[in-house]
Amino acid sequence: MPDIIIINKLEKTYASGHQALKSVSLNIHDGEILALLGPNGAGKTTLISAICGLVNPTGGSVTVDGHDIIKDYRLTRQMIGLVPQELTLGAFETVWDTINLSRGLFGKKPDAAYLDQLLKDLSLHDKKYSEIRALSGGMKRRVLIAKALSHQPKILFLDEPTAGVDVELRKDMWQIVSNLRESGVTIILTTHYIEEAEEIADRIGVIRDGELLLIEDKKTLMKKMGKKQLGIELRETLTEIPHSLAEYELELINDGSELLYSYDTKADQTGITRLLTSVSDAGLTLKDLRTTQSSLEDIFVDLVHTDKPEADQS
Repeated sequence: MPDIIIINKLEKTYASGHQALKSVSLNIHDGEILALLGPNGAGKTTLISAICGLVNPTGGSVTVDGHDIIKDYRLTRQMIGLVPQELTLGAFETVWDTINLSRGLFGKKPDAAYLDQLLKDLSLHDKKYSEIRALSGGMKRRVLIAKALSHQPKILFLDEPTAGVDVELRKDMWQIVSNLRESGVTIILTTHYIEEAEEIADRIGVIRDGELLLIEDKKTLMKKMGKKQLGIELRETLTEIPHSLAEYELELINDGSELLYSYDTKADQTGITRLLTSVSDAGLTLKDLRTTQSSLEDIFVDLVHTDKPEADQS
């Protein structure tokens, strides 16, 4: 898959001395959905603002479809649509006027048929002539997306697109994003919602303190860094783990009725068979077994609280 955005050692230091981006390098594939995860202040918004031309970087370079974002600003900006985190809309403008004006600002000829279809795709067509102030928060977010897509960009940036919306609308937004990808739009979103990245992203990037900790295919990331746990439910309740089982580093949970064993799914041997034999030898009777896989949230929490791993740009 070719790269549509190439970021090379991008840096941003503000006048206050705060370094928001520290030599960030990242290739974004044409047609993918990339989710950027990170805590508040990690540098996510600064990164996408720099790519979109809203923040001037202090070092490094960015190309969009082979064009430098500084030398070819007008051209690259026309390729990009941005949905900001804040609701930046005129209260007394209608939905139609908002998106029609936005299209014109990018030098695009009027195209009522395209804009009509866009509003239908975003379930906004019945609000076409409504003033922005009359819309719900969720509808206003849809208008922001329509505005960002009004000039038919190849790339769409979504900065916390579902912040503050209810679960039902959030799922609707995920479907909208998936549909856009199917139409060929490359999508980069920042999010605090782990399940959002897990649901719709092709690749996941994790940013902390202005540094890109890693960029990885979602499934590969889960496989490489996720751990499985075996829960051994006992018929009797324990107050402590028998000394004969100390080597397995078990955890006693559920008021002493269950032993929890963590193991690496990539290892040649998980040690489960030997563990179960040892549990039986210790005179314990099994009631049930269960396994659980680490979620992306577990992986994310581990990453932002540990040393920086090697980032994979492929």
